[in-house]
Amino acid sequence: MATGRLGVVETLGALNAALGPGGPVWFKETRARHLRARDFLAPRRALQARFGDGQVPERVVHAVADLQGPGVAPVLRCAPTPAGLTLQLQRSAVFERVLGAVAAYAAPAAPASPGLRVILHCPALRGAPCALRLSQLRAVLVADHLARVLQAHGVSVRLVPAVRDPHMPTFLQQLRVDWPTASERSATEALRSSALAELTLAHDREVLPPGVLGRVCLKELVEERGRTAGYDPNLDNCLVTEDLLSVLAELQEAVQRWPEDSSLGLAAAPDAGADSCMVVHVVSCEEEFQQQKLDLLWWKLDSRAPLRQKHLVCGPVKVAGAPGTLTAPEYYELRHAQVCKASALKHCRDLAQDPAWTEIFGVLSVATIKFEMLSTAPQSQVSLGVPQDQGWGDRLCGGCPPSLQLCSIPQLFLALADSGISTKGTKSGTFVMYNCARLATLFEGYRRSMEQGLYPAFPPVSSLDFSLLHDEGEWLLLFNSVLPFPDLLSQTAALARTAPGLHITARTEMVCKFLVQLSMDFSSYYNRVHILGEPRPHLFGQMFARLQLLRAVRQVLHTGLAMLGIPPLSHI
Repeated sequence: MATGRLGVVETLGALNAALGPGGPVWFKETRARHLRARDFLAPRRALQARFGDGQVPERVVHAVADLQGPGVAPVLRCAPTPAGLTLQLQRSAVFERVLGAVAAYAAPAAPASPGLRVILHCPALRGAPCALRLSQLRAVLVADHLARVLQAHGVSVRLVPAVRDPHMPTFLQQLRVDWPTASERSATEALRSSALAELTLAHDREVLPPGVLGRVCLKELVEERGRTAGYDPNLDNCLVTEDLLSVLAELQEAVQRWPEDSSLGLAAAPDAGADSCMVVHVVSCEEEFQQQKLDLLWWKLDSRAPLRQKHLVCGPVKVAGAPGTLTAPEYYELRHAQVCKASALKHCRDLAQDPAWTEIFGVLSVATIKFEMLSTAPQSQVSLGVPQDQGWGDRLCGGCPPSLQLCSIPQLFLALADSGISTKGTKSGTFVMYNCARLATLFEGYRRSMEQGLYPAFPPVSSLDFSLLHDEGEWLLLFNSVLPFPDLLSQTAALARTAPGLHITARTEMVCKFLVQLSMDFSSYYNRVHILGEPRPHLFGQMFARLQLLRAVRQVLHTGLAMLGIPPLSHI
């Protein structure tokens, strides 16, 4: 039997190569109605452009039908249709290959470039949480998510700045953001002294505002770097303060003194050098102008400043129904209060003071916020909504029956969805966590029934008959969620290191959108198909095949949540 991880990218590459010279033509189907008949399609119009009359040579059709190779999914049939050239995979064989090696599909498709080092700089973390604006909070969450994805790909990541405000670590812990705290300043002081000496020699003594050490003209550097790179043409002078030099010193130390990373097998690098790393400044749109000044000042004062400095600029966060001064902690408290209120509606009692629910409410609040902030591409605007009154939850139901079960419509999801919150992200975060809990409940139900003797122990995966998986929802889960997940992680971690210009984009919205769609597909399947059937031996084969599929779904879901810093929940 063939071994190795199957891949969508590898399969598409082989399909396009089989058509001969030219650009890519094939694409993967995702819609359920199309997947009933085909898994990949080469559209008729694209084939006409490739082959003139649109008639694909018979030898090419045979080459596609006989396609093989590392990572290439086994083909069942390839046939011309009015829509184009269609291809269907050997689905039972794909089920067997994928579900026989679940762990391989919950990891990135390929490691990043060997030795790649990335410094993620998030200026918003230099202040206090009470002053953190929502746009800055968004930048923090983007940086944290990007760090997790890059580290999963084997990239050595350093996070700057080290948090110094005494209240910030507690707030970041609430948000499940993993960020370093401040260490001793001894090395930083030495670097600041060096930069300050160079600054005072470079400028005449002049009357400057209090606290300002000197004035540096940046216009020459803007012209040298080229305005086409994306620097603001209005950049001219920069007033240098002790605080600004301290920022530069910390960045300089991050570049020159890379700590040992035993998990990646990287030795300490006392003088790694500017060319060995890439600096990505993750900033809100309001901070970008000041960060551009800082970039140019760094190049002006330090000949070893890294050449690859990129800006990942996060778009604004607009709030309807709330003052523009809403801070990040106030936003967290608002969402936390909504989660507690919605849970009280579901369970018909206030659980906010119950220690057993404290962790759950915290996780749900964070999931709500992160999906709300991260489901939109970083460079685009996020529009939030907040309830206009505190009686929003009272409109949802006239009283929840005490017998409400987890398998019924999730009242918590409905409450948040109808709370005046307008974005899909807020609804989605709660919905994803609800389905995460459903999966946990399913496997816990199997475990209890097994202990009671109703079901046998789970057999070896190699003995399962995956030809029993013939429901269209089962193929949808495998083909759209489990199989492409490694490629999705790789796309999320892809940074255009050598792309021209100052700005860089990142696909940090992909994981959230993926988990939402996965949850929708799983919910539809779970509501329609009874997984744990009656304890009859002739039904066990299909039950175990389905459970193995949902094991893979659970593994992918948990991995995706880990990339967001959200722990899975076993119940809500």
